Amino acid sequence: MTTEEIKKVFNEADCLHARQEVEQALDIMASDMHDRLHDKNPLMLCVVTGGIIPMGHLMTRLHFPLQMDYIHASRYQGETSGGTLKWLVKPSFPLKDRVVVIVDDVLDAGITLVELIKYAQQEGAAEVYSAVLVEKVQHRPFEIEADFTGIKTLNRYLFGYGMDYKTYLRNADGIYAVKGM
Repeated sequence: MTTEEIKKVFNEADCLHARQEVEQALDIMASDMHDRLHDKNPLMLCVVTGGIIPMGHLMTRLHFPLQMDYIHASRYQGETSGGTLKWLVKPSFPLKDRVVVIVDDVLDAGITLVELIKYAQQEGAAEVYSAVLVEKVQHRPFEIEADFTGIKTLNRYLFGYGMDYKTYLRNADGIYAVKGM
């Protein structure tokens, strides 16, 4: 894609949640996480690449002992629809007997999150939580709901705050929906 095409997608997109609203949602998520996790010494697992921005924003709001690591598994690989889950990097910290929090940008179909939760459980995690900045309201092939959610929104193709459009626009400072998608 050319930069002109990306600029066009951005300029035509619908802003669903402005920066201030997203920041307020992150404040609420962090408060909920504090209430449930402050005494559990959690291992926060960032789902790369989309989870980097939500994770970074959450970490500065969490004021209790925790460790951070990342996991890289993707179904999209730059496409606008998901395929088979591809593992790129597994966590460097052992998950056995740990409270693990999987942090990602969006919960849409739930296929990736279900697989990541199963992985953490198979590795012996004592408890597994999930945190997503955005949860799309839609029918899912699995019964799954994030333990910590910032914003619930309609099932449209989104970008911003970690979510991408063909590997671009993750850095948009709001949550946008691609026109016509």
